[in-house]
Amino acid sequence: MFDLRYHVASLAAVFVALVIGILVGVAISSNSSISNPERQVLEQQKAEFKAQRDAVTARLAQLARTQNAAVALSQAAYPLVMADRLRGLRIGLVFVGPADSRLRSLVQSALQDANALPTVRFRSLNVPIDATALAALVRKRPALAGLVDPAKPEAIGRELGRELALGADTPLWNALSAQLIAEQSGGSKQRLDGVVLVRTAKPQQGASARFLGGLYAGLGQIALLVGVEQSGQVPTALPVYRRQDISSVDDLELPVGRLALAALLAGATPGHYGLQPGDTAVLPSIEPIVPAGG
Repeated sequence: MFDLRYHVASLAAVFVALVIGILVGVAISSNSSISNPERQVLEQQKAEFKAQRDAVTARLAQLARTQNAAVALSQAAYPLVMADRLRGLRIGLVFVGPADSRLRSLVQSALQDANALPTVRFRSLNVPIDATALAALVRKRPALAGLVDPAKPEAIGRELGRELALGADTPLWNALSAQLIAEQSGGSKQRLDGVVLVRTAKPQQGASARFLGGLYAGLGQIALLVGVEQSGQVPTALPVYRRQDISSVDDLELPVGRLALAALLAGATPGHYGLQPGDTAVLPSIEPIVPAGG
């Protein structure tokens, strides 16, 4: 699908150029001051342009049919390729901003299709943060003040990310959850194998941006971290994921996007996958699943 999209785009550009050439040729040939030999050359060029245009049109139609067939094939193969890809893995889900029911459902569908365990831990975070309030809460507890620097939002975010992915005792989350958490479910004891990150909030600045950068770093130290969104999502989080070196998938509503998510959570080559300009590829390399005992 990836190569076809770019073939179609390049051929469309050629088609436009050909049309312009034809129009220019018609305009020039209509000028009565042009001599007969020159007119014959222009008419020949018009005929050649038309033949090339017709060939491009036929090629575009063929590519469209091929692309549709490829999409149908990927949809048919999806259940077979996804089965057991995440069997037994514990995956968390973090929304930066309000939880979106459709995106949450798409993530859960991908995890279920790949036989991961039910979503172990879900958190929806309030942003922007109140850095002053967080610092005050940390300072009130000597044990926490010894754990992180209250004056550094990125340090607080990093430790929160580590706690969320590690599970077990979560003293910092226990102290700050009233300030940070909009919605949550799942326990906090089990260590996560991977975390799916969804940003529904607008881009953050200042202390909130530093806090989130620390949170992402902390999560990524412990678990495989993958940022996801739907095609055409506004505002997009892809620039943030790329700056933070977080693997991403940008077409979660498509089977190919959910497969890319499962592959990344299973340990595929990190990168940015989907159908957007600048992506590494549509999909990472997909390794075959070895049956248990096989």
